[in-house]
Amino acid sequence: MRSRDFDLDFRDRARRTSLWGMGLLGLAALLWAWCAVLLLSPYEVDRKPDDEFPAECESRLLTDDGTANRGVRQHSWCQAERDWPEALAVLGLSVPVSVAGVGLWTTGAVGRRMSAHAQAMRELDKLAGPASA
Repeated sequence: MRSRDFDLDFRDRARRTSLWGMGLLGLAALLWAWCAVLLLSPYEVDRKPDDEFPAECESRLLTDDGTANRGVRQHSWCQAERDWPEALAVLGLSVPVSVAGVGLWTTGAVGRRMSAHAQAMRELDKLAGPASA
């Protein structure tokens, strides 16, 4: 395999690695958005199956009361519908996905930049070669 073909193959692999990293970062962004929806949006809870008038619950994070856990002490219908462990699990899952995405994207981007730099150095060596002899 000639060096040019090897370099083009290397750049293609680096580009694919960057795309995988960007995909994982997109997935991490979706997990962050899901966590935000769980924590910031109000919701409704059925008190019984096919409830015509479900209980309206405030968001877990933004509440007019002193604490979002007030319903647990009062045995509210809202207490078990959206609890902190689910939101924290989504947030915790986004961390390794983000780290892997950043690692892959960085590896691919640095690989492409180094390949472009090596190509530029070869071109400069070709230009400087006959003049220095």
